[in-house]
Amino acid sequence: MYKYLSATFFCCCLCLVSLAQNRVWNDIIQITGATMTADSLKAVPDVTIEVRHKDQGTYSNLYGVFSLVCSKGDTLRFSAVGYKDKQYVVPMNLNGRYFNVVQLMVQDTFYLPETIIRALPYGDEFDYAFKYWNIPDDKYAVAQRNTSERAMAYLRANTPKNGPENQSYYQANQAKQGYYYGQQQQINIFNPLKWNDFFNSWKRGDFKKKKDVSY
Repeated sequence: MYKYLSATFFCCCLCLVSLAQNRVWNDIIQITGATMTADSLKAVPDVTIEVRHKDQGTYSNLYGVFSLVCSKGDTLRFSAVGYKDKQYVVPMNLNGRYFNVVQLMVQDTFYLPETIIRALPYGDEFDYAFKYWNIPDDKYAVAQRNTSERAMAYLRANTPKNGPENQSYYQANQAKQGYYYGQQQQINIFNPLKWNDFFNSWKRGDFKKKKDVSY
């Protein structure tokens, strides 16, 4: 009796799994389409098509053509630079496994900040402006100043080590001490290679007193 019940339960489980797989397989559909402008019906390339709430998507090619596999009822989100985002819900009552769609993209209108154009000063006004006006540096000049050799030298000399750097330095010292554990540490005063490095450093002037770096 127990064997018959077990066999019946096993058959029921197989039937349920088979029905679930068939349902999932029937919901899968391949969508092929094109993205075009709404006013002139021109191809819109590089449009990102993503399936919402899923790690899945694609983008249109140079001619606006795309293709992806999703499930019925999924929501597709179309986004591109210069165009408004669009959403398309895949119908649930589609027949077959292939579906074509043409998504029209509408250009997004945006406004630039106000720009005030003034007349160029002349004569004494130009001389005064050239001498005393404080014109702020642009982003390129600020970046050049912040990454100059003098600024980087100041940061190297005054920026403290962070946690990982201190830990690495401490572990390197511990490893060096462990290397000579139980024996006499090497003395480089009798090492000719170290003496050669010392004389080369002396010739280069590495031991001369350097001026303090100020920022």
